[in-house]
Amino acid sequence: MQQRALGRTGRSVSAIGLGTWQLGADWGAVTEDDATAVLAASVDEGVTLFDTADVYGDGRSESIIGRFLGARPGHGITVATKMGRRLAQEPENYTPENFRAWTDRSRANLGVDTLDLVQMHCPPTAVIEDDATYDALDALVADGAIAAYGVSVETTAQALAAIARPNVTNVQIIFNPFRLKPLDEVLPAAEAAGVAIFARVPLASGLLSGRYTAATTFAADDHRTYNRHGEAFDRGETFSGVDFETGVAAAAELAAALPDDVSLPAATLAWIASRPGVTSVIPGARNVRQAESNAAAAALVEGGFDLAAFDRVVHDVYDRDLRAAIHPHW
Repeated sequence: MQQRALGRTGRSVSAIGLGTWQLGADWGAVTEDDATAVLAASVDEGVTLFDTADVYGDGRSESIIGRFLGARPGHGITVATKMGRRLAQEPENYTPENFRAWTDRSRANLGVDTLDLVQMHCPPTAVIEDDATYDALDALVADGAIAAYGVSVETTAQALAAIARPNVTNVQIIFNPFRLKPLDEVLPAAEAAGVAIFARVPLASGLLSGRYTAATTFAADDHRTYNRHGEAFDRGETFSGVDFETGVAAAAELAAALPDDVSLPAATLAWIASRPGVTSVIPGARNVRQAESNAAAAALVEGGFDLAAFDRVVHDVYDRDLRAAIHPHW
């Protein structure tokens, strides 16, 4: 597994990481034994980045990761967590006192004195643009509560604002073949500034697995049911904001362009990881097979199929079928 610099921290993280939203059971039920098996399989495949958040299962994801890593001293894993969604996303809630309380809770959940990396969890634009936000984060670094900080964003404008801040380590943004806007400015700006990019929702909530049809349904407690139209949070977090039926058709076209021995999810993860400026791709996995398959896609970055040809198909499908459907601020 290729390891890449995590901004200016001196750490390295794997080109394919592991997103752990699903371990909080927000994608349907996942037992702790299954969650632990996913973590173990990922580590065995060379994954060195776990991305989580304090609200994934109200801390369940963090706690499972903490117990898993607590049993593996010297593990070499970087845990990137997120904070800021335990209260209403109003600028007045983003205070130094709340930052301290949120990070203290995550430290307890993860069983560590210092958090490796804390990301603001898609806060309002006003928070991203406020000097006080970064003063409070710098204070947490100075106190040893966190080692580094970044920002998870919804829009390209938010990403550019965060990248301009001198102590931001990383920006996390939705980027996949259904969401190409970050290619225009965000990735070049991050690369120039030495800011890491984590590409989240890389498989468009499973649409780019190639397994869904227009008739596929999901459990009631799965956000792909209850947030289909943005009822619970930003619609862009579910299927990358693409209409489900449109996404199914686009995924089928991308899959048809691949060699028989290359799956659509593997090609997608390799394509994202190969884009200049991307540090790590953070797909989720609900079982060991998915974890192993995700990690194995890293080998395709070094060769194995024609990434340039796939890139052309990605742009063709996006320009023809998806560009008009994507909200312009994404």
